[in-house]
Amino acid sequence: MFLSKGCPWCAQWEAEVGQIYPRTGEAESYPLRRVDLARPTPGDAALARTVRFTPTFVLTACGKEVGRITGYPGEAHFWGLLGEAIKRRQDGSDDGSGVRC
Repeated sequence: MFLSKGCPWCAQWEAEVGQIYPRTGEAESYPLRRVDLARPTPGDAALARTVRFTPTFVLTACGKEVGRITGYPGEAHFWGLLGEAIKRRQDGSDDGSGVRC
């Protein structure tokens, strides 16, 4: 999760999902790491493109981006978008990165 100081959508995500996420099945496969957008992007994740907005949720596998959610459209939509991204990854119909672990 890329976030920024003072981001109201980041704060809303934290309030609605942040405490729940670590206890979900999704977190087992895609553990959450919070990254401040003002700091350098971690070198252990190859992003498909630059992150410009917060929050942005980047799913990675084998150190490469395999999915992305830009923004926070509310709790129900977040879970739906996350589920779709995970399903695309599992079905092999990801963003074209071809990442297979």
